[in-house]
Amino acid sequence: MSAIAQIETRTHGFSASLSPDELKSLFRGHPGGVAVITADAGDGPVALTATSVSSVSADPPLLIFSISALSSASDVLARAETVVVHLLDAHDLEVAELGASSGVDRFAETHRWSRLITGEPVYHDVRAWVRCAVVNRMDTGTATVFAAHALQSHIERDVEPGVPGDALVYHNRTWHRLGEHSRI
Repeated sequence: MSAIAQIETRTHGFSASLSPDELKSLFRGHPGGVAVITADAGDGPVALTATSVSSVSADPPLLIFSISALSSASDVLARAETVVVHLLDAHDLEVAELGASSGVDRFAETHRWSRLITGEPVYHDVRAWVRCAVVNRMDTGTATVFAAHALQSHIERDVEPGVPGDALVYHNRTWHRLGEHSRI
């Protein structure tokens, strides 16, 4: 039985469930850090913006993220053995917007990106990136959750412990900058 069928079998036993609009409304008020994920499964690079990236283990170094099955990058990500997760700050807003735009060539501006020696596409001058091996995929409803093992990283703009930095977050359908002004 497929993972989606298993989820549907388990959830059909509930007497009530939130609608997609109710869930979206709920999470609109829950901000998420912004990342751009790139990959190439052999037929050209893809990129997408995600707010679902989270570290789950320091030893071994693992992170997770999810992507919609409707994403134009979903087919490539389903086949890619490795990905690059770009962890963005407010200085990277253009990269975030590019990854979130539909119907554009996210790699047309060749000065903005290059390939790592291992072949993955990576954007230049972003706050940080991490190259990962995809270790597991789980189809869940209309999305796929990826587990990835961190292999290599680069930090362009580090954030000192306790300092707010210029974090980029997505909240209530818009971009926000966290900084000293937002510290409580």
